[in-house]
Amino acid sequence: MKKIHTVVAVIGIAIAGGGAWWWQNKAGSVDAQVAAGTGAKPAGPGAAGGPTAPGAPGARPGGAPGGPGGPAAVEVAKAEALRLTDDVQALGTLKSRQSVVVRPEVSGRIAKLGFADGQTVKQGQLLVQLEDTLQQAQVRQAEAQASIARANLQRSRELLAQGFVSQSAVDQNAANLLVGDAQVALAQAQLARMKVLAPFNGTVGIRAVDVGGYVKDGADIVALEDLSSLVVEFSLPERFLDRLRVGQPVDVTMDALPGRPFKGRIEVLDSQVDRNGRALLVHARIDNPGVVLRPGMFARPRVVFAVREAAVVIPEEALVPQGARQLIFKVVDGPDGKKVSQRLEAKIGLRLPGKVEILEGLVAGDVVVTAGHSRLLRGDATPLRVVDLSKPPGGPGGPGGKGGGEGPPGAPAAPGAAPAPGGAASGPAGVKAPAQP
Repeated sequence: MKKIHTVVAVIGIAIAGGGAWWWQNKAGSVDAQVAAGTGAKPAGPGAAGGPTAPGAPGARPGGAPGGPGGPAAVEVAKAEALRLTDDVQALGTLKSRQSVVVRPEVSGRIAKLGFADGQTVKQGQLLVQLEDTLQQAQVRQAEAQASIARANLQRSRELLAQGFVSQSAVDQNAANLLVGDAQVALAQAQLARMKVLAPFNGTVGIRAVDVGGYVKDGADIVALEDLSSLVVEFSLPERFLDRLRVGQPVDVTMDALPGRPFKGRIEVLDSQVDRNGRALLVHARIDNPGVVLRPGMFARPRVVFAVREAAVVIPEEALVPQGARQLIFKVVDGPDGKKVSQRLEAKIGLRLPGKVEILEGLVAGDVVVTAGHSRLLRGDATPLRVVDLSKPPGGPGGPGGKGGGEGPPGAPAAPGAAPAPGGAASGPAGVKAPAQP
């Protein structure tokens, strides 16, 4: 029984092998018939899709372009000259150059207000007058006592000249006069404290008190702001410390006033760096024409370090990182007039969206490689073949087009191209198309 199974298995394998051989021979005969009917040559070296033998018609010396033995296919771009501004932007807040909340030094009842809400006041102008009847009476009393002391001193000096009093009596009256003068000064100082004056020129806000109200010492009455010029307070990272100087120009914009830039200059740099944020506090002063700015507004200051009129910039894609360096490959003419690569170490300046400034080694108009760097890293003076992706395939100057060189194997002829010699249209490499009638 076991032998029967073995025999059946061998017969089945033989039948399957014979069927496979018959099928392959049938497919080969069909391909031969098709080739005979179309005039095609058997596949082999030089046929379509296969490598062209060296020295055969249409073969390229040194291999195909972009291949291991040919020029490296690269994309390029030109270096441009742009006007660049070396600056740094920050976020800040507007503050008054001078600001104070007016408060009385003593308690009392308000007898008079010398301002209206939002009014501009001058330095020394009366803002608040407290009830001062008692203080005025104390001044008059002190002045009377000082007058009596002055008269007693004069009389004692006359009596001393006549020998009726001693010198000690004269000295006692002189001391009484000094005490009287001090009491007058004290009473006048107490009377002056009943008035609140403006410490500087500015604009008052909305008052928090009314006439007849009683206020305690230190109570808020009104805010006084100097709006002639404002201060922009902002912070910058510590890495800009060595580039900041007092007097540097600052451009300030406001989200609340779009399209209205304001000019200013750095006025103060803080004496220390904030240990929490590692930032330096900066104050810049800006003018306030028309008094359109108010303290507390959100500001966007921009400190300008330098302006370069003809800075050389290239696309960021042209940079090739290699360790701690950045390389660029410049396209130059080789000894035989063909394009080759030249490797340069990039010294980078400012960065823009999609572009980067190059400080040395390039001038405006130089051509650099932006894609296809892999083969260029092997050495300098690598032959290049520039690929222009802006031109469509088959167009003028494009692959397979007129004047564009030899196209890839099997590429169709460009529209309007001249027919091949003998009236045959250009077909795939190694295949002869039927002759046209």
